Amino acid sequence: MRTERVDLARLVQHSVEDRRSVFTAAGVGLNAPVPSLPVWVVGDSVRLEQVVANLLDNAAKFTPAGGSVTVDLTLDDSAGDAVISVRDTGVGIDPEMLARVFDAFAQADGSLDRGRGGLGLGLSLARGLVELHGGSIHATSAGLGKGAEFVVRLPRQDEMPALADVPAASRAAEHRRRILVIEDNRDSADSLKLLLETCGFDVTVAYTGWQGLAAARAVQPSIVVCDIGLPGMDGFALASALRRHPGTARARLIAVTGYGRDEDRRRALRSGFDVHLVKPVEPDLLLEQLTAQPA
Repeated sequence: MRTERVDLARLVQHSVEDRRSVFTAAGVGLNAPVPSLPVWVVGDSVRLEQVVANLLDNAAKFTPAGGSVTVDLTLDDSAGDAVISVRDTGVGIDPEMLARVFDAFAQADGSLDRGRGGLGLGLSLARGLVELHGGSIHATSAGLGKGAEFVVRLPRQDEMPALADVPAASRAAEHRRRILVIEDNRDSADSLKLLLETCGFDVTVAYTGWQGLAAARAVQPSIVVCDIGLPGMDGFALASALRRHPGTARARLIAVTGYGRDEDRRRALRSGFDVHLVKPVEPDLLLEQLTAQPA
């Protein structure tokens, strides 16, 4: 496995949209109330997407036309887990089969409808991949004809702080520039505000994308420091909106985000950001970017 920090909310949403046409063609409803904020885990994004894909394919296979499948992503704070649930209204699972549903070739058994295809390798593979990530997977069903639910639990990671550390001695800014910080993690946002004010900047803070857009149009900052995973309007959409508005079109836009892939960087620059920095950012590097251009 190639492990990295993975936004499970984005991954689940991508998997659902990638297979929505299959459900539509089969006449099966597909609902996915996935959180708008990132849900971070450490793992292999390709393998985790395989897990979700296999559960979706299984639900599509065993849910007749007119039925529905619901995908939920929730947080279990008491256990520190991210929880993915794929629930269908399909043919269900015989109680005697539940204990063996994740065994390879289990569906070849006569207790499940073999005419629907598949030999049970998808669920067996899903279990193996989940366990490699330190998680668990289990199935429940009230019986034949009563649908089934598959639940995956993965260890959740905390949101990364915006800054790696607080500098021992901050240097004063050469110009008192107006800076807008847009960050949904209030502790990170407030800490960053305190640091930048100590450095001589005039700082406004917003905690959502829509608040950030309104604040930007009100104060017309020369610099915007913005997270990507924001509630309501994400950083990509926000950057595009700021570039289109005359009052903020020339502002310096700096992304400070947990999304660190090359494709995330390219998308950030296409959306209008000037700089893409990955959390946690060294304070001196951020200050260097804040003073890179005259106000």
